[in-house]
Amino acid sequence: MSFFENLEFALDRKDIPWKSIILSISIAQFVFETYLTVRQYKVLSGKKLPPVLENEIDQETFEKTEKYSKAKAKFSIIVSIYSLLQNAAVLHYDLMPLIWNRAAFNLDGIMGANHSLSTIAYSLAYLWLTSYMSAILDLPVSFYSHFVLEEKFGFNKLTIRLWITDMLKGHLLGVAIGGPVLYLFLWIFDRFQSNFLMYICIFIFVVQILAMTLIPVYIMPLFNKFTPLEDGELKSSIETLAKRVNFPLDKIFVVDGSKRSSHSNAYFTGLPFTSKRIVLFDTLVKDSTVEEITAVLAHEIGHWQKNHILRMLTFSETHLFVIFSLFTCVFHNLSFYNAFGFYIGEAVSSGENAPHVFTPTFPILIGFMLFNDLLTPLECGMQFVMNLISRFHEYQADEYAKDLGYSKHLCKALISLQVKNLSTMNVDPLYSSYHYSHPTLAERLNALDYVSEKKEK
Repeated sequence: MSFFENLEFALDRKDIPWKSIILSISIAQFVFETYLTVRQYKVLSGKKLPPVLENEIDQETFEKTEKYSKAKAKFSIIVSIYSLLQNAAVLHYDLMPLIWNRAAFNLDGIMGANHSLSTIAYSLAYLWLTSYMSAILDLPVSFYSHFVLEEKFGFNKLTIRLWITDMLKGHLLGVAIGGPVLYLFLWIFDRFQSNFLMYICIFIFVVQILAMTLIPVYIMPLFNKFTPLEDGELKSSIETLAKRVNFPLDKIFVVDGSKRSSHSNAYFTGLPFTSKRIVLFDTLVKDSTVEEITAVLAHEIGHWQKNHILRMLTFSETHLFVIFSLFTCVFHNLSFYNAFGFYIGEAVSSGENAPHVFTPTFPILIGFMLFNDLLTPLECGMQFVMNLISRFHEYQADEYAKDLGYSKHLCKALISLQVKNLSTMNVDPLYSSYHYSHPTLAERLNALDYVSEKKEK
């Protein structure tokens, strides 16, 4: 027997307390992440800048940055407690089968008694209802984040109307695009029950490629305005850089990020072997010099030259393959579903207040959602690994920009972005390893051998 077959056999027991295990994992994750946040909060109480920044950041900016980081740290703990209480309530009060029956009851009412609906149809109805409920429960968190925390430190540019419009657009897009994608996802499990692994991995790969191709062109413009960069010194500098390194540049856009936030950024879109679209935030164009913006793009082009996107895509596919291989161990485990009120029977119980759910086939959506909770310890470990790889890639991209002669201007741009975004100056190493996909500013400046001009003078 293979490892996965042995694991499946070991888990196929009726006495495994699945509900208690998942609740314990949720609590353990909360404790671990809170511990990291407390460590970081203690570091934020320090009064000294990293040595490499002492001549670059004034004391007033440094203190404002620390206050902003502390406020976010406190808020993250409150959000974590709120999320843990929600998860605990769902498990303790068997809310998953109750919500499933409510969704089934509504769908039966819409379709009528003469329609015979599949488990997939009920799964889609369940997901829509839970998404709607989650959106409502998340309203206080989103409102406070934008209109209190970000507003207090001068970053929020959202209006209430735009905030509501964004949520409605996101929900409608989730139904219009996410619905068909989820249907095909569940259909593959239903159609290829004994050998779904290869098909589901191919399907997810195709979805990822389509998302990378279509979202920047058709979805993002629904939320922001993308304007072609005007002819001038900046455009000429970027085009010169692209020609110098044979970067397949297609178009350069400026996005109106300032209508939501005063944070700055720049990125490019496109598949590894296709032409690229460079996107600059209007705040970056407004507040940075031509040399600094070009240096930032030299860094981004470094990711392309080093095939980082392709590497991360390959790593992601391998990660997903492992996840779905492990899922084969529980996706037909009767005791696993029974523990949460889902029983495999001959008919769907659509009674509004029924305590349990009886489905003709396994509700794979429910199984996968619960399985993800079981995977939390593994995913926490993977987060360290993913961040380690990502940070290594960032160092490589910085080195690439340095080799092109942009080291000084890249350092200036990084410092400028750090100040404008009020990014944390002092970071606990363990907290950084878990939460940060990029090295800290001090780490990047030291790697680039940056020496402050003020110190030289």
